[in-house]
This record gives sequence, structure tokens and C-alpha cells, in this order.
Amino acid sequence: MAHPGWIGVMSESSPITGFPLPSADRMAGKVCLVTGGGSGIGRAAALKMAEEGASAVVIAGRRESELEATAAACRNFGSQALALRTDVTLEDEVERLIKIALDRFGRLDATFNNAGVQERRAPLEQQGRAVYDDVFDGNVRSVFYCLRHQLRAMFARGQGRIVVNTSVSGVRNPNPGLSLYSASKAAVISLVRTAALEAVPRGVSVNAVAPGRVVTDMMLRSGVGDMASVAAGLPLRRMGKPEEVAEAVVWLLSDAASYVVGHVLATDGGFLAS
Repeated sequence: MAHPGWIGVMSESSPITGFPLPSADRMAGKVCLVTGGGSGIGRAAALKMAEEGASAVVIAGRRESELEATAAACRNFGSQALALRTDVTLEDEVERLIKIALDRFGRLDATFNNAGVQERRAPLEQQGRAVYDDVFDGNVRSVFYCLRHQLRAMFARGQGRIVVNTSVSGVRNPNPGLSLYSASKAAVISLVRTAALEAVPRGVSVNAVAPGRVVTDMMLRSGVGDMASVAAGLPLRRMGKPEEVAEAVVWLLSDAASYVVGHVLATDGGFLAS
């Protein structure tokens, strides 16, 4: 059963609904880049890109051993993979990252700006200037640098897709103690929406995902409380998995999302709806 709204991006039909199922090769032939790709959501997204046919995946981050492990796993799917130690809070390193990717693979088709930091949970009056600098450098300055250089590379070809990892905390702060993280993610959401409006006339789409309670090393380091209690407060009554966010990222980076511009897709188990 065919559906006129899904042209060239779907495969066989669902036996339940009759509507077409997503293609298993949404990233076929694409050159992809993931920042913060050594663990958590970044690693899951890199692997999903490779699984769905990416010809190359560039994995950037600070921890070399984790980057290399992600790259090796991507190669198991047949993708070329390049691990590059990069501090995305430094513009010269971001510029170097993009240049190496272009020199090696000739173009950038899809990028996921996932790298970020979260402060240790504490009341605002206990947070200092160093924590502020760390959070805003890691979450806002880094995205600014990445978008700036990725957009230039994509504008040169007149096409490309970018997704940025934000958070439901940037929409509605779910808990006290993360004031700086929440403020930085709100700034990133605004940055994404403005960049999207500037980029779309030049053939490039910019969107974002906003994960909720997803179990990652960063979340655990921030001092989350009893996870069973946290999960019980969510509509789905469970925490999210990095792989579930990766599915949303790959969809936004695929041709299936060709009419989606400047959108923030909540992958939050219903948190924002509650």
C-alpha cells in the first residue's frame, strides 16, 4: 500500500497500519559528523548512522579511547569511520575538524552537534563563575563554533542537514539545581531556530532534539537522585535510552524530514506533555 506523502524514503508497508515503514538505509552514501561521539547519545547516533548506510562517520570528542571504540563499531557496519580528538569549545580545533573531514571525504552531508556538559546539581547561589564558564562554553560557544564552520562547508555545496542536541531543560526546567544547564540549553534552542531561518534559503536545514530523562554518563555524573522515583514521574514510567534519541536524530538528518525546519523534537517520554 503506497502513501503519496512518502516518496522515495520508505520501504515495505506495516502489516498493522498499512502505511510504509522507514527505509533501513536513510543515511545511505552520506558523510556524517558527530561531536561528543564517544559515549551516550553521540555514540548511539554515530552507530545508527553507520547502520543505516553512511559512507563515512567522523566522530569527534575529548576522550580518544572512547572515540576509537565508536569508530571501530561503525566500521563493523561497513562505514568508513574517523575518530578525531577535538575540543569543540576552541574554534581553531573546530575549524581543524571540519577541514580534516572535508579533505578526507570531500563534503559534509549530515552533522549532529551533540557535545555538551552539565553542572553538578546545586542551588544557583552555590554555583560559581568557573561553573558558569564551563557550562556555557560547553553548550553554547561550542554549538556556535560548530554551526559556523559546518554551515560554511554546506553552503559551498548548497545542501546539508544539521541537528543539535538541546534538552527539555531548555524548554521547561524539570528540576531545581540545573539553572545554568537549563539557561544554556534555552540559548541553544534560540540559536538553532535563528540559524535555521538563515540557512534554509541556502539549501541547509537546521533542527534540534530535546531529550528528557535519558540514561547517560553525563546525567549520572550530575547527581541524579533515585532513578526509580524519577522514572515513576514520567508518563512512560521509565527512563529513555540513547538509542531512542538516535532514532530521532537520524530521522531529522534524513530526507524523510525534508519539510522540517527549525524544529525542536522532544524525545522525552511525554515529560513536556505532562
